[in-house]
Amino acid sequence: MRLGVIDIGSNTVHMLVVDAHWGARPLPAVSHKMELRLSEHTDEQGHIDKQGVRSLEKFAGECLRIVEDQGVARVMGFVTSAIREAGNGDGVLAMVRESTGADLQILSGADEARLTFLAVRRWFGWSSGRLLVVDIGGGSLEIAAGLDEDPDVAVSFELGAGRVTRTMLQGDPPSPELVREVRRRIRTTIARDMRELTKAGAPDLAVGTSKTMRTLARVLGAAPSSEGAQVKRHLEREALADLVPRLAGMTAGQRAALPGVSASRAHQLLAGALVAEAAMDLLQLERLEICPWALREGVILNELDLMRME
Repeated sequence: MRLGVIDIGSNTVHMLVVDAHWGARPLPAVSHKMELRLSEHTDEQGHIDKQGVRSLEKFAGECLRIVEDQGVARVMGFVTSAIREAGNGDGVLAMVRESTGADLQILSGADEARLTFLAVRRWFGWSSGRLLVVDIGGGSLEIAAGLDEDPDVAVSFELGAGRVTRTMLQGDPPSPELVREVRRRIRTTIARDMRELTKAGAPDLAVGTSKTMRTLARVLGAAPSSEGAQVKRHLEREALADLVPRLAGMTAGQRAALPGVSASRAHQLLAGALVAEAAMDLLQLERLEICPWALREGVILNELDLMRME
């Protein structure tokens, strides 16, 4: 069966078509994505602006044409923090539905964490024991932990790399005083939920997912994506601590010259590094294994589970 998933993130909008059935690994068939940066199409009232809506409608229409061409039997569409937290988020989704027919559902932060956790559990398997998953997106940070496929704890923070850059880290590069203040604010925010996170117990395996984590690992020497998803990659806390002050002193242009850093995301890299370092410090994680699966795969796997129960 062919399934399609439309993922409307804060930075990137992405549609993935996979050949899948329950109990088998989903095989990617077609991918269509663009860096729409919905979080940057937000006006002073916290609403997605007209340009953002038009771009989203265009992308959704393109996705549905691809779905039809590729013989997709079932489509799941979801939006995350950029629209979830927009004052006109429901209205935006209604306009997209009316103009294109795309039915996009809002995922809560906790649901993001749970579905990403499911994907990581399936990738690493039961032998990985108690899992802890740290996922840094454009708009939010999700942390989940547990022994099963459904985590014992799932927490979301408004600490995505794009959001922190846009709302806190002005300057290219930002001043040392500002970097220190943002570092403090990030850690204070995460620390508020430390009791809930630590109650889940010490993990047997700690994992990082999504583009920010993959990029930080690549900058620190991990294999490029061209070598395939099966290659093991990781992020060390000590190396990350050394990298943060280097990034803080660089302009976005200088960061874009680092291995694996795109020009479009270079301005967000410092914020992502500050958030990743804070999470690893506060959770006392020396190392994160990098998982190639994240939220999109979790949505697909969850849908296959639900279909089997029908």
